[in-house]
Amino acid sequence: MPGEPGEWRGAVLVTGTDTGVGKTIATAAIAAAAQGAGLRVAVIKPGQTGTATGDPADAEVIARLAGPDTVRTLASFPDPLAPLAAARVAGLEPIELYSVVDEIRAEADKHDLVLIEGAGGLLVPMGLRPSGEPWTVADLAVTLDAKAVVVARAGLGTLNHTALTLEALDRRGVPARIVIGSWPAAPELVHWTNLTDLVPHLAGAIPDGAGAIDPGVFRRSASGWLTPTLYGVLDDWRTWAEEL
Repeated sequence: MPGEPGEWRGAVLVTGTDTGVGKTIATAAIAAAAQGAGLRVAVIKPGQTGTATGDPADAEVIARLAGPDTVRTLASFPDPLAPLAAARVAGLEPIELYSVVDEIRAEADKHDLVLIEGAGGLLVPMGLRPSGEPWTVADLAVTLDAKAVVVARAGLGTLNHTALTLEALDRRGVPARIVIGSWPAAPELVHWTNLTDLVPHLAGAIPDGAGAIDPGVFRRSASGWLTPTLYGVLDDWRTWAEEL
């Protein structure tokens, strides 16, 4: 299985089992841990939607928490929809796959690690190919020969959603590991049983509320939430659980 320290360089997709699972905070944590390990890190958001809501953009959150060398958003749309639908509703040009590929490859030439934060889940329509066919972040990962981090929920329903996402990635030949996007402060039985089932693929667990802590504390803490695969120091899930 891939995932030895140092292997996860170049382009790495951060996707999720669904929307709202904690992709942005997980991306920030990986960026902070990698920078702490001495890597030059870029974070690319191919498509940001919901800009009209007034909420901070994902790139702004990541820049504040992790402070990576480079943070870029390639396209933004006002409505909180899938990027392709958001472009259509706003009357804007959809995101073109190979322009995104070119931008990411250019950043990969200047950085050790390029984290690509998706939108929603793995198969959400992101934009259009030159042929007019929709593309997804799964297609982007294949085109870039990237690995993937799947951010999953801790609670009920996560095993099915996570298995479906991993299966879709495996069918495309994309190596993947899991990060729990929000581990509760007071975990219940379902959280512990899910953790046990996810451990074989697990590369991290972000504590609930991590996005609200001081950026300096966030950067110092991030490596403790991630395994060495993602430049962290968490190497024993049993010890981690006992220390909670």
